[in-house]
Amino acid sequence: MRRERSPRPQNALFILHRRNFVCNVRNDLDGAKTNVCIRRKQRYLFRTFANAPMRIFLDVFMSNETIVTAAMLAIGDELLSGRTKDKNIGHLADVLLLAGIDLKEVRIVADDEDAIVSALNALRSQYDYVFTSGGIGPTHDDITADAIAKAFGVPCEHDAEAMRIMGEMYARREMEFTEARQRMARMPVGSKHIANPVSTAPGFNIGNVYVMAGVPQVFQAMLDNVIPTLKTGVRMLSTAISCPYGEGEIGTPLGLIQKAHPETSIGSYPRYVGQFFSTEIVVRGRSAEMVENAAVEVRAMIETIRQSKAKENQSAGA
Repeated sequence: MRRERSPRPQNALFILHRRNFVCNVRNDLDGAKTNVCIRRKQRYLFRTFANAPMRIFLDVFMSNETIVTAAMLAIGDELLSGRTKDKNIGHLADVLLLAGIDLKEVRIVADDEDAIVSALNALRSQYDYVFTSGGIGPTHDDITADAIAKAFGVPCEHDAEAMRIMGEMYARREMEFTEARQRMARMPVGSKHIANPVSTAPGFNIGNVYVMAGVPQVFQAMLDNVIPTLKTGVRMLSTAISCPYGEGEIGTPLGLIQKAHPETSIGSYPRYVGQFFSTEIVVRGRSAEMVENAAVEVRAMIETIRQSKAKENQSAGA
């Protein structure tokens, strides 16, 4: 007798833990949780679209040898005045890193249409993707939709589907769908929706630009729906090396190692504990072999400094 397969959950969140290779699967429909062992090196976070089949792309990092780039445009006077502390840039950087997409540039601009248009046109012509945050709310200074439309040379209009889903949401809550709230349904003609499972009002995508809310919880939820639709590139690899010496002692030889390994990026991050300086050195690259080759030289540099200091101490004690 053939066993019937149980239906797959439709709106699920997958988190492949980076260290444990364990996938926590949450079915948003009933809250059930299951642990699934994943015996693969690739791990990533994907949220399926509502009512879409369950998907886990484990080979995403191995199937694409291209480099995919992105930029972020954070919009809002409140960011520049310091009244609001941005939380979206770091989250986007973390998610894109795991997806194999290089976040190359971040700009913050005021609620000024010309500034938004200028920055957006510069970024979208230079990078594969541009992600914006902020300025799509119901108030007079929420002008992002108008600015995006101007940058693309298309009208900004109330989107019929957005008006429908928002109207139904406000009706369920027995709240008036005011003219101000209807502003959140405006978007450039030709845009596609970015679903908003938190507060309903959608973001939108036009060309290579993804326009999302500034509220961190909503931005993150929208981003979860965007990431599975993007092309991804080769993931950036990294290794961290603890160095007991300060940057003043390693700066010159570390610079020579960087010149010898231009295919990698070597960063040094100073630490101060007690009365002593130390450094964490991070080597990044897209080839495990290249990263390791540079790391070997970094470790050798540290050992050379150690031996040199030991000889100095011996000479001083003689």
